[in-house]
Amino acid sequence: MNTLHTRFTRAFDLQTPIALAPMALASGGALAAACVHAGALGLVGGGYGELAWTQREYQLALDAVGVEQRKRLGLGFITWKLDEDASALAWALNLPVDQRPRAVMLSFGDPRPYAQRIAASGAKLLCQVQRLAQLAPALEAGAQIIIAQGAEAGGHGANALEGRATFTLVPEISDHLARHAPQTLLLAAGGVADGRGLAAALSLGADGVLVGSRLWASTESLAVAGAVAAALAASGDDTARSAVFDILRRKHWPAPYDFRALRNALHRQWETCLDDLRSDPQAARADYDAGVAAGDFSRAHTTVGEAVGLMSDVSGAQDLIARMTHEARARLLQTSAALGA
Repeated sequence: MNTLHTRFTRAFDLQTPIALAPMALASGGALAAACVHAGALGLVGGGYGELAWTQREYQLALDAVGVEQRKRLGLGFITWKLDEDASALAWALNLPVDQRPRAVMLSFGDPRPYAQRIAASGAKLLCQVQRLAQLAPALEAGAQIIIAQGAEAGGHGANALEGRATFTLVPEISDHLARHAPQTLLLAAGGVADGRGLAAALSLGADGVLVGSRLWASTESLAVAGAVAAALAASGDDTARSAVFDILRRKHWPAPYDFRALRNALHRQWETCLDDLRSDPQAARADYDAGVAAGDFSRAHTTVGEAVGLMSDVSGAQDLIARMTHEARARLLQTSAALGA
């Protein structure tokens, strides 16, 4: 029986306490819909807020799921990019009521300017944080769900000075919410790629998990095949968090955020001389651009977290979610039986 219920599953009528991370340019409509069909929350990766991409992929997801299943469908955005252009969010919130996202996830910035509009649309607000200090504005915004993102996560997250590990951040935020906002739900993110991680997150006080890298390497993902192949050949030792690929990709991320990806040859070339790269990036950017054009992932980036070492295949999202749920249930039952022995 591949069901596992928590406060989070009851909030969205899910069969498992798993949410798809809204990964920019990877979590498209097909992947979100597959997660919905698996009984998880499917979040389309609105990412940098590109309107045409968001419209196309969200509509794909809507068309692929039944009307009743739309309660499991939502969107995620980079908050500081909304400050520059919120047209994609405005489009989504103004859809007919039965098509609007039921969840909107905001990450990397102050959610308060958008909270009232999201609430008025009927969507639940999910806010991702990387430190305890970021909880106050998220709770003030009325977030129904907090996502505690550890620095193990792939893609963007808090840098080495500001980041926290999932294993300690989740229970600390859980304790804080229990004291100050007990109705607020909590998801764990960063390093969760199998049922062991899901069971551990629930044991630490989370109501569920946000899964990125593992679902990034699924058949429905929009991730480039060459990048996925590079990831499956890697271990967690092969990832690093730095500003290298943001500089090379001309992404002007604010402090305290940077980017975890495979530590490939181009990354290693520049990771210890970031000031030089920032001051004169033209040659390195040309090298990176050529790598992207050639599908050469010794130069192009592969966006994965430390959990990459737990990934060994590319499977359908429904199968991956069923496996995670089954393994988590088995682990939790084993623990309960051992404690009762």
